[in-house]
Amino acid sequence: MVTHIEGNLLASDDCFAIVVARFNELVTRRLLEGALDTFRRHGVQDANLTVAWVPGSFELPIVANRLASKGSFAAVCCLGAVIQGETTHHEYINHQVAAGLTQASQRHDIPITFGVLTCQTLEQAMNRAGGKAGNKGEEAALAAIETVNVLRNIDNA
Repeated sequence: MVTHIEGNLLASDDCFAIVVARFNELVTRRLLEGALDTFRRHGVQDANLTVAWVPGSFELPIVANRLASKGSFAAVCCLGAVIQGETTHHEYINHQVAAGLTQASQRHDIPITFGVLTCQTLEQAMNRAGGKAGNKGEEAALAAIETVNVLRNIDNA
């Protein structure tokens, strides 16, 4: 018989941190609103939510790492928006942010979710921050909740 380990989407007693990049705040504030709304709808009280603002997406990993090291958060949700310009600068940012968040997650053994938009235009970013393509902040929050519960179910198996 195959064993299935799944997580639910309830997080009533867990504490979550959200790290938000201020650069492209028109977009990231909408991602934050989506994440906060999602955490609340899935049982997280405001007292169990901590939001940390950083200058840009490049700073997300260091702050996520520090928050994860505290041991008081079930997961860290990272939100940012890197919009392609006329150079390849965005590629360097995106790769380093993804690698840094992955390393921090593995180092501290907690979920650190990637809610960083990597778009070619502001219009694409807005569509992914509550427009016709949904809200990736909401998706990052859901991923945090579900992954926390999957890990808890593995520990209890």
